[in-house]
Amino acid sequence: MQTYLVGGAVRDRLLGRTAHDHDWVVVGATPATMLALGYEQVGADFPVFLHPKTHEEYALARTERKQGHGYQGFVVAFDASVTLEQDLLRRDLTINAMAMSDDGTLVDPYGGRADLEQRVLRHVSPAFSEDPLRVLRVARFAARFAPLGFTIADETLTLMTNMSQQGDLDHLVAERVWQETQRALGEDHADVYFDVLHRCGALAVWFPELQALFGVPQPEQHHPEIDCGLHALLSLRAACLVSNDVSVRWAALVHDLGKGLTPKDHWPRHIGHEKRGLKPLKQLAQRLKVPKEAQQLALLASEFHTHVHRAFELRGETLLNLLNKLDVWRKPERLEQFLQVCEADSHGRTGLEQAPYPQADYVRQAYQQALTIDAKMMIAEGFQGAAIRHALDQARAKHLQNWRNHRQTER
Repeated sequence: MQTYLVGGAVRDRLLGRTAHDHDWVVVGATPATMLALGYEQVGADFPVFLHPKTHEEYALARTERKQGHGYQGFVVAFDASVTLEQDLLRRDLTINAMAMSDDGTLVDPYGGRADLEQRVLRHVSPAFSEDPLRVLRVARFAARFAPLGFTIADETLTLMTNMSQQGDLDHLVAERVWQETQRALGEDHADVYFDVLHRCGALAVWFPELQALFGVPQPEQHHPEIDCGLHALLSLRAACLVSNDVSVRWAALVHDLGKGLTPKDHWPRHIGHEKRGLKPLKQLAQRLKVPKEAQQLALLASEFHTHVHRAFELRGETLLNLLNKLDVWRKPERLEQFLQVCEADSHGRTGLEQAPYPQADYVRQAYQQALTIDAKMMIAEGFQGAAIRHALDQARAKHLQNWRNHRQTER
């Protein structure tokens, strides 16, 4: 019986990065052996054991053979005769198909170390195509390691493209697609994930509403990057610089889906795209089972982001309506999330990444001004029941209008 550290922990150690999870493979053992040594068995598909002291995962070396569609469509074989090289062969990328023995000896049968040094993401074997989720995983690794200069090998990108075109990704379940997407959105270069999916055709399979933006033009004077799809990716990149919140990043990515539905004879203008984007947003969120908070923020960003861009032009009543729609009175944190999306939209334009965006502070100040008028003041004036809310809205709108007029006079 021999144990080896495998996968991401070996990769990250060679890259000089901190490995947060340690996975181990056990060669030459059986489930009975592991149980006799005090390991606790978990997992129904194949034997995985928790170390009695560290509680890290130890899996028996195994082979896999595709027999059907989906995550369960594999025949798994594990016994004491399965070698370490056989186990590593079933892994996705060469940089994840290395192992290290207890004395630090590297086992690298498929050239993972060389690919690490050359900054290449390359599939281990043709078995890569047996698991369509690997298309998304490679895109996620491309996003994670983009700062280190990693690129996808041409033959791997070709294989991913073939898998997308052949319908392999149709057999994925939404929960696993969103799980990979959510993890990708947590990376500092999350836009790379969606760019890779676009390049290999996977975006059209699971994110067709986003795919529809590519090739759609915008007015060059406002959007030097012109292409709506590129703008979506640039907005996500900008969002990653101001927030770690997955909801903010998701909303920044999909805030302009309505532009994908603009009739061609209206191009490059997109009048009314804000509300037009609500339907495709709901379709996309339903397909992927996007969490409710991210859905709601994305819908608000789609419908009202141009309000903030034009904030200095808004009447007091319109400013108040925006704050009410955001429900900032019960969810004050949502205002900052929403403004971060709007700022990301503004900065997601070629050459304008660092341009001032005073509109965000203006709306923040408007919110603080509105807070100076509260329900207690309306009650003190004699309003009761449902009339309190109406009076409060009127008073706040009037106050915001006066505040706006005063600011314009000062300017």
